[in-house]
Amino acid sequence: MGLCALFLIAGCRQDMQNQPKMIPQRGSDFYADHRGARPQVVNTVARGQLQADSYFYTGVILGANGYREEQNLMPFPVTMEVLDRGQERFNIYCTPCHSRVGNGLGEIVDRGYKPAGNLHDQVRRAQPISHYFYVMTHGYGAMPDYREQLAPEDRWAVAAYIRALQLSQAASTQDVPSGEHVQNLKDLATQEGHPDYAQPWSLPASAVQAYPHTNEGTPGMAPGNPADPLIKIPASKPAPAAAK
Repeated sequence: MGLCALFLIAGCRQDMQNQPKMIPQRGSDFYADHRGARPQVVNTVARGQLQADSYFYTGVILGANGYREEQNLMPFPVTMEVLDRGQERFNIYCTPCHSRVGNGLGEIVDRGYKPAGNLHDQVRRAQPISHYFYVMTHGYGAMPDYREQLAPEDRWAVAAYIRALQLSQAASTQDVPSGEHVQNLKDLATQEGHPDYAQPWSLPASAVQAYPHTNEGTPGMAPGNPADPLIKIPASKPAPAAAK
């Protein structure tokens, strides 16, 4: 019985060892070019890789002068679902550096990392919306790219949320539709008995020492002066007690 089992096992191995099959990257006598791996069929595109809308996938268009140009245009309608998705992705991937309000003073900046861009300064408010998509795709300065973490539609959603965040921080009474009641947020907090949490933005001391001229254009901060070795920042008030 043992000898029969040995013959059976040897027969199975021989049968499987010599079966016709194609080993990756091995040559082949079956094809004229002697390559086992076949090239892609001409004029075909793999599923999900067509990318027919160039602006949606790149955030730029080719201008008349031949240069790539960013546009202040979303490739699809912005709905509340889009903004909710953008807020969710922003809070996950962007707030560690930019903070939830987008002022560039996230938690890792408080721990000594280079201050991130303040999304509310004059330069970044003037950028077209596709600029944020392009930066998330390719990175910029100390910021790495996030193309692996964020799908193209999520990058656009984050860009739309950034624009909404900018509008929320720079809104005026003229932006409110006629007939709507406008009330100051601080007055409302006082009426409801909440403490006044609104304080001027300030950089941690470690970041100021490492990057002494990063306060320019940041609300509540003194502008940087190249003649000064260190920017003077108003002392922050102690954090108020928790709201009742």
